[in-house]
Amino acid sequence: MILKRFYPTECAKSVYEMDFEAYYKKGIRGIIFDIDNTLVPHGAPADEAVIALFDNIHSIGLKTCLISNNKEKRVKPFAQLVKSQYIFDAHKPSVKNYKKAVKIMGITETHTLFIGDQIFTDIYGANRAGITSILVNPIHAKEEIQIILKRYLEKIVLFFYKKSTSDR
Repeated sequence: MILKRFYPTECAKSVYEMDFEAYYKKGIRGIIFDIDNTLVPHGAPADEAVIALFDNIHSIGLKTCLISNNKEKRVKPFAQLVKSQYIFDAHKPSVKNYKKAVKIMGITETHTLFIGDQIFTDIYGANRAGITSILVNPIHAKEEIQIILKRYLEKIVLFFYKKSTSDR
């Protein structure tokens, strides 16, 4: 089925509820994160919760890289606060910068996770790059109109994804 290319490897409610130690024990050594609506509400700065999350992730031994379609003036200060590598203006779902993020972290695609909140940019790009993809629920319901329209299409993909996982 054509929709499978958009299916996440896994789903999680929030990055704040994930067991990153378990991923480390499974061989994951790096995580690529989307920022807006994955880590913080759209446009929000890094807060204490996300800084603590990254401190914990780094203390486990995991490397991180932020990948965003936003401009550097949005991404760089966020990355500095969470002490992460970053790529701005990434043109997701283009595979190029997913691969670059893996290279920056000095690992391979098989030892990398990608975590994001959008199917047609985040998950589709990670899947095409051969990276395990995790879809999280968007943090904030208020979004730009083009994203709202994509969310309707995402519901269709998620319907078939959930149906395929329940058939296993």
